[in-house]
Amino acid sequence: MIEIMDTTLRDGEQTSGVAFAAHEKLSIAQILLNELGVDRIEIASARVSDGEFEGVRRVAEWARRTGRLDRLEVLGFIDGDASLKWIEQAGCCVANLLCKGSYRHVSEQLHKTPAGHIEDISAAVRLAEKMNIGVNIYLEDWSNGIKDSPEYVFLLMDELKDLPIRRFMLPDTLGVLNPLNAYEYCGLMIDRYPGLHFDFHAHNDYDLAVANVFSAVRAGVKGVHTTINGLGERAGNAPTGSVLAVLKDQLGEETNLREEKINHASRLVETYSGIHIAPNRPLVGESVFTQCAGVHADGDSKSNLYYNDLLPERFGRVREYALGKTSGKANIRKNLEALGIDMDEETTRKVTERIIELGDKKEMVTQQDLPYIISDVLNQETSDPKIRILNYSLSLAQGLRPVATLKIEIGGRAYEQSASGDGQYDAFMRALRSIYSDLGRPFPMLTNYSVSIPPGGRTDAFVQTIISWNFAGVDFKTRGLDGDQTEAAIKATIKMLNKIEG
Repeated sequence: MIEIMDTTLRDGEQTSGVAFAAHEKLSIAQILLNELGVDRIEIASARVSDGEFEGVRRVAEWARRTGRLDRLEVLGFIDGDASLKWIEQAGCCVANLLCKGSYRHVSEQLHKTPAGHIEDISAAVRLAEKMNIGVNIYLEDWSNGIKDSPEYVFLLMDELKDLPIRRFMLPDTLGVLNPLNAYEYCGLMIDRYPGLHFDFHAHNDYDLAVANVFSAVRAGVKGVHTTINGLGERAGNAPTGSVLAVLKDQLGEETNLREEKINHASRLVETYSGIHIAPNRPLVGESVFTQCAGVHADGDSKSNLYYNDLLPERFGRVREYALGKTSGKANIRKNLEALGIDMDEETTRKVTERIIELGDKKEMVTQQDLPYIISDVLNQETSDPKIRILNYSLSLAQGLRPVATLKIEIGGRAYEQSASGDGQYDAFMRALRSIYSDLGRPFPMLTNYSVSIPPGGRTDAFVQTIISWNFAGVDFKTRGLDGDQTEAAIKATIKMLNKIEG
């Protein structure tokens, strides 16, 4: 069983621009411990601010009432009793003391000798014991320390290993490790100190955090540190969701995490942090369980040829089938099944062609858009239209009226006209009316014009334009659907012309 320590509320809050309010810290802590099943959470750094103290106090009060206080941890410093008193007064009982894990940090940042630093650490650990505060130790910059000054790391460990320290935490503080040396260096520590509990703390500067966690666990570490959505200093930490899946599926290791809750936790942290989840982030990204290519949807219908072990249902998600220019009939059928709509082959073909046309103009058509596309296709004229637009050009320039040039075929003959107007569609209509006037043909009166996103559509969904007309005393409406408002209106207008010609 691998122990998970989530540090979203401490290291995750070091993400540029992220600051959790006290009630947000409490909500996230409750989700992490109650729902997701994280073993421990690091909730703050000591002595940061009055607001941080209040946030820690509120989380600690809740944890004490619910019997979870020993699962809360606070980053403390080797500063005499200052950090320990802050942690005690905030109501917590576990300190993660930040020590120097490389000789350079001791000599160049603290300007101390190894012996002097060890003496300070030992004094802090003994004081914590007297205050009934449990202690874990961070070996800051350990990855560079074990690489460049292993003799210092071993000296530090030899002096501290018999003190009342629960866990020794091995951070790749600057994210410099790779899967090969992460395995090697973690192995060195475990082989030399087999009776101690080691945690591994990855950073993602080379985009190797999850891979390094994989190697550290293979080497034998008993705990790993993660953050929801990979929040953290610089490029962030190892994402909790990705680590959860890799440990289970790639290493066969068990954790206490409830994987079906990871999506809920991710969305909550996204909301509170203001850091949006990338659509392609594994497990929790908007697009990761969406099949775009028609061949993939077809394969899913034939013995699940395009499934892997990362089934969306495991993580509180559902598989979706994108509707766009790469869609095939299989994608359409999957979405129709989800909506409970049955269509014949010919209508499916026409709808597929329409979706591909729309997909060329926008990123994706949503499942919620599909009924409106079907309606638009079914309401199109089935016979050859008598009136067709051959070409048109719309121009808009600063300080000048919009201009439209239109070439249209009526009864097999082509007519062309240009006009200016108060808007692009108005210019188009003026050119069209001019052609009809020259031909001496009657033209309907436009009585109403509305543009909307179909109900349920997203803000980037296509628009539908509904235009009301009066012709020879008869009122009727036509509708156009397109990713562009003006083009939708033009389509509605052409439907009107063919309707009156019929």
